[in-house]
Amino acid sequence: MTVKRVAKSATGAAKAVKYATPALDKGLDIIEYLAHDSAGATKSQLARELNRTVSEIFRMLVCLERRGYIAQITQDRYSLTLKLFKLVQEHPPTERLIADALPIMQRLAHDTAQSCHMGSIESDHVVILAQVNAPSNQGFYVKLGSTVDIMDSSSGYVIMAHQDAAERLRTIDNWRRETGKKSPRNLALHLDRLRKVGYERRASYLVKGVINISFPVFDDRGRPLGAITVPYIEHLRGSCREADVIKALHRAAMDITAAIGGKYSKPGSKQAISRRKTSARQVSY
Repeated sequence: MTVKRVAKSATGAAKAVKYATPALDKGLDIIEYLAHDSAGATKSQLARELNRTVSEIFRMLVCLERRGYIAQITQDRYSLTLKLFKLVQEHPPTERLIADALPIMQRLAHDTAQSCHMGSIESDHVVILAQVNAPSNQGFYVKLGSTVDIMDSSSGYVIMAHQDAAERLRTIDNWRRETGKKSPRNLALHLDRLRKVGYERRASYLVKGVINISFPVFDDRGRPLGAITVPYIEHLRGSCREADVIKALHRAAMDITAAIGGKYSKPGSKQAISRRKTSARQVSY
């Protein structure tokens, strides 16, 4: 196998080693395209959008359909199945995290009368791994399995805020490369503030009338695995006070961390201060 060094396009990223795997590239191109098109696509549409021949696309479609990753939804139109989502859920660390988190999240939703969800960073977005509805007729919730740009997500900011310097830099560089965008202004200051406070509380980046409250969940090395979030809505009757929701959510995040054998780093602790100084010294935006 030959190794070629190629310049990365458009985003200004540094050079990287690229291995030639054309068949795999074709298959992944199809999966990624279909992931962003809920209506599905035809062979000719895929060939046109991916700059491939129809015969190339047809061979990939046959393979992907045989393996269960796609299915024909009409005579000539293909769409993704749920196989990729099932594989993510079956991945051991994710499976354990979801299994341990759900009972705690259900208790949280019951005690606060608010919905909650848990997400983790994947590439340039946050993936919603678990979600529990509020036990009431009214509420706001985020769809299980949905994705949100990390820069439009309280979960994304909270996770990045608690990453060490090197991991945070990789996350942001990857986001820049995938989106072709520049980092938000004052990002470093915002993440440093979140690390000091320990959580995010602010109006939703995407929806009016919703206050996102988000706490990190840590692994056994004190690294953020994900974040648990309540999209808080104030009900006119019988609403749990926001301050009480924050306390209950903090307790839930610590309980999930403990359930998976993780270590929760308190804001202002020596560990948090040390990580914060390292981050400030090594990362710039």
